[in-house]
Amino acid sequence: MTAGATLARMADPSELERVSRLTLDYYAQRADAFAEGTHDHDVSQNIDTLLRFIEGEPPFSILDLGCGPGRDLRALTALGHHAVGLDNVPRFIELARTSGCEVLQQDLFALDLPAARFDGIFANTVLFHVPGAVLPRVLGELGAALKPGGVLFSSNPRGNNEEGVTRGRFGAFHDLAAWRRYLTDAGFDELTHYYRPAGLPREQQPWLASAWRKPWRAADPA
Repeated sequence: MTAGATLARMADPSELERVSRLTLDYYAQRADAFAEGTHDHDVSQNIDTLLRFIEGEPPFSILDLGCGPGRDLRALTALGHHAVGLDNVPRFIELARTSGCEVLQQDLFALDLPAARFDGIFANTVLFHVPGAVLPRVLGELGAALKPGGVLFSSNPRGNNEEGVTRGRFGAFHDLAAWRRYLTDAGFDELTHYYRPAGLPREQQPWLASAWRKPWRAADPA
């Protein structure tokens, strides 16, 4: 199948519904095991990167996109910020709400976010679940939810721009060049990128992390 045909297929609403349901079911069936297995994962480097680039006086309003069971909501709250979670797995939402934070139940492919509400969006291991065919729209919606000058942080498993259903869930595995194109086309300015885990050879760093700023004002018309 050609790349164009793949994009057209993934943009079809019924196909999006299928891959969304597969991915949600994958996590729903493993929710408690996932919570247990990831509760002590150290993502402080990622949180620190997001917060370092947000300008202004804290506390900041931060959306934890794909918050899962709420580990990072708790970390952000402990740092004094106002964190809001978003997920669409009922058990994750139940667990995340025990953090005391507001948690929105929304689908990644049908976001309904308030305009210019957040200083930062923490998208840790979530945007790789969005097919490339609809990623520009999703990034546009996230940009609209950020305040001018706000920061989007993302961390995704990297690859050679493959996408599809593997091991029961959808994944899109972008390299740096492709990820840059998506984000810059969506109007973001690159702040930094790095590979994780730190200190290992590149072939042992499966995660691509990056931070992006929403411009302070819209570009002047040509």
